[in-house]
Amino acid sequence: MKLTDIKNISIIGAGTMGHGIALTYAWGGYQVALNDINETVLANAMGRIRDDLTTLVEGELISREAMGQILSRITTTTNLNQAVKGADFVTEAVSENIPIKRKIFADLDTFCPQHTILASNTSSLVLRDFTDQARRKDKLVITHWMNPPHLVPVVEVVRGEGTSDETTELACALLKKARKVPVTLKKEVPGFVINRVQYALLREVWSLWQRGVASAEDIDTIVRGSLGFRWAAIGPLETSDLGGLDVFSIVAENLFKDISDTQEPPKELKEMVKAGNLGLKSGQGFYKYSVGRGPDSKVRERDRKHMQLLKLWYS
Repeated sequence: MKLTDIKNISIIGAGTMGHGIALTYAWGGYQVALNDINETVLANAMGRIRDDLTTLVEGELISREAMGQILSRITTTTNLNQAVKGADFVTEAVSENIPIKRKIFADLDTFCPQHTILASNTSSLVLRDFTDQARRKDKLVITHWMNPPHLVPVVEVVRGEGTSDETTELACALLKKARKVPVTLKKEVPGFVINRVQYALLREVWSLWQRGVASAEDIDTIVRGSLGFRWAAIGPLETSDLGGLDVFSIVAENLFKDISDTQEPPKELKEMVKAGNLGLKSGQGFYKYSVGRGPDSKVRERDRKHMQLLKLWYS
């Protein structure tokens, strides 16, 4: 199969990641079938897609006319068989639940045409964890998107033990056609690159917050205005090169023995979760979110900032 043979794409799971991936492929000109377990979830997903497209129009990344064209390419269904019966490429974007993913991939293997490539957006698992029943091992691949998927440029592409070169190359070509920057990992490891880096950073950030070294607001400000500022232009390894590896090596020797190496999230974080303080979706986490600054406005504020970075990325 060639890139030009891919016409229809199906997204399984219409949540935070699924709806954004569907938007991205529709933006790239593909017919997209979006599937989830009930009509309410799908209606909410389409509402979020419309909101995201409105933000893209306001940011002058698309025109009002293009918004209507993108929406017209997306259909929704609660019937998995119907969603994938004509699919050339499928992306699974459900929760990190091995039994659920295993059931979905067994069904996809049965329902999809033989040529269909099956991708997972898992962020911490590896393919062998949930695709053991699938017969088309050569057509399985991980495409790990990051939130918000329609704005973050890079997508990690991870091969499984049986993934063919053709499948990997097609997945990368498809992502490029959808205005993404695919990066293929040389080894399949849990969490891949971004989440291993992200959670290594979060472990220390949570520790600093727990110990009262700085407030949540100040920690975010420090990271945004230093590491975030620098890493948006050059990555951590090039930053090390430019600063001098001798300097970075000495600092590492001094700090590594004092940096958190805990194997558990902080007790205070677990207590927040237990109390239902889950962040934006509950109205309180590290920050409080008032009615006037609720989920929709906060997400759109974030996306406006991301659009500015996206324009710089492609400039």
